[in-house]
Amino acid sequence: MTTPSSPTRRRCLGAAGAALASVWLPAARVQAAAPAQPLPRLVTVGGGITEVVYALQAQDQLVGTDTTSLYPEAAQLTPKVGYLRQLSAEGLLALRPQAVIAPSDAGPPVVLDQLRSAGVQLELVPSTHDWTEVQRKVAAVGRASHRAGAALALQARLDQDWAETQNRVRRHSTAAPRALFVMAHSGSATVSGQQTAAHAMLTLAGARNALTSFNGYRPMTAEAMAAAAPDVIVTTRQSLDATGGEAAFWQRPELALTPAWRRRSEANTLVVLDALELLGFGPRLPQVVWHLHQQLVRT
Repeated sequence: MTTPSSPTRRRCLGAAGAALASVWLPAARVQAAAPAQPLPRLVTVGGGITEVVYALQAQDQLVGTDTTSLYPEAAQLTPKVGYLRQLSAEGLLALRPQAVIAPSDAGPPVVLDQLRSAGVQLELVPSTHDWTEVQRKVAAVGRASHRAGAALALQARLDQDWAETQNRVRRHSTAAPRALFVMAHSGSATVSGQQTAAHAMLTLAGARNALTSFNGYRPMTAEAMAAAAPDVIVTTRQSLDATGGEAAFWQRPELALTPAWRRRSEANTLVVLDALELLGFGPRLPQVVWHLHQQLVRT
C-alpha cells in the first residue's frame, strides 16, 4: 500500500478539515448570533419597590407604576395603574406586563386573581416595617427582573449601610423623646399607633411613639393629644401642603394641648419629611433613619 507523500497528505488533511468546518462552523455562527431573550416587562406597585428597580438600573423594563411611585423623579413619568389598593386589572393588563411586584396588601384581591389567571408573575412582598421588608423588596425585584446577581450585590451594600446607621443611632442617642406622627393628606388628621410604618420609623430613629395604646391610625382628638403629650410632632410634607403650611398646621386646636405646641418656636419641634421617604421602606431607609434621628434626638 502506497503512503501519500507529505504534501499530498497535508492536502488531504486540509480537505478533511475544510469539510468538518463546513459542518460545525455554521452551527457555531448561528448559536453566537442568536438574539438574547428580552428582559421581562415590569409593573411595580409601591414607591419603595419602584425605588429598588431604579437602584438596580432596571428602569428600562418598567412599563407602569402606581401613584405612590414618585421617586426618583423619572418614576413620575411612567404610566400609572392607580393607587396600590385600588388597582384595575384592565389597566394593568393593557400594559402587557410579564411580572407585577407589589406589597402583600395591594389589591383588591380579585384583581390579583385576574393577573394570575392571565399568566402574569406576581411577586408580593409582606409589609413588616423593618429591614427585612427592604431585603424582600430587593430580592423580589431581582427575581422578577432577571437580575438576581445585581440584587445580591445591591443588598450587600445596603446591609452595610444599615449596620452603620444602626451603630450611629446607638452611639448618638441620649434620652428618647416622645414623638407623635400626624398624617393629614386629606385635610382631616389622623395619628399613628403601633404596627404602622410611622411607629417603626420613630422607633428605628431612637424616639418613642407617644401613642402605644392602639394599633393602626385613629382620628386626632383633643383627648388623645392631651394624653400623648408629645415633645416632637412628625408629619409629611404632603400633610403640610394639604393643611396650608406650617403656621396653619400649628393652629389645629388639638395640638395646643401638647408640650410640642408650647415649644413650637424651637428648632426641630415639627419634623417634616416626604411621605414616601418616611414611610416607603425602600433602599433609602438607612439615610432616612439617620436624617430623622438627627432631627428627633438632641445630644
